[in-house]
Amino acid sequence: MQENAATKPQSGGSSIRRSAPRKKKKNQIPFGFLGLFLIVVIALVLGQKNGTLALFWVFGCCFGFILQKARFCFTASMRDPCITGSTSVTRAVLIAFAITTIGFTAIKYGAYVNGGQIPGQSYVMPVSLATCVGGVMFGIGMVIAGGCASGTLMRVGEGFGMQILSLFFFVVGSLIGANHMGWWTLNFNATAPRIFLPDVFGWAGALVLQLAVIGLLYIAADKYEKKRMGNTGEE
Repeated sequence: MQENAATKPQSGGSSIRRSAPRKKKKNQIPFGFLGLFLIVVIALVLGQKNGTLALFWVFGCCFGFILQKARFCFTASMRDPCITGSTSVTRAVLIAFAITTIGFTAIKYGAYVNGGQIPGQSYVMPVSLATCVGGVMFGIGMVIAGGCASGTLMRVGEGFGMQILSLFFFVVGSLIGANHMGWWTLNFNATAPRIFLPDVFGWAGALVLQLAVIGLLYIAADKYEKKRMGNTGEE
């Protein structure tokens, strides 16, 4: 009997499929240096027109690089605990929240002490039905799309066709939402409460409360993963 070219006979009648020769990967280093060169050139061009634009450009490139290397995604932080039981990304997001809580509190409190306008206070959004509806719709959409806003942009940079399609409909959905925002504001947001924690608990109290909530969520996420992984291992 002629031996099949795709298999190699072994003892016991079993066979092992021969692995096809792996295609040699292209050297990506020249493309990396080219990308870095273009980033520097664009930053210099923007800097001649507006230093702030150049700063935004450099910050955006660095932030995108970190997202790509860390595989950081808000969708995964909410999705993975339900699907795989892993909360590593969830805990990373909570740590990021804790760090930004301290940083933004320092910035806002500094402006408050100096008698200036508190940055971002005018953007404290009301808590209403619109918040719940928008959160549920966005949550469903980002799970189906496989990424949140930051994750989608990061994967577009990697060349994923599905994420390019997701970004297109992300923009379309944002335009539709902006067009209907007036109706939501008039019927729900206009009379909804706006809660700024320092006004309720004071600056120190608000900071401690938020960090305590984040800490409890971190502990709960850690215990949840250990329980899920332990049950999976026993099964």
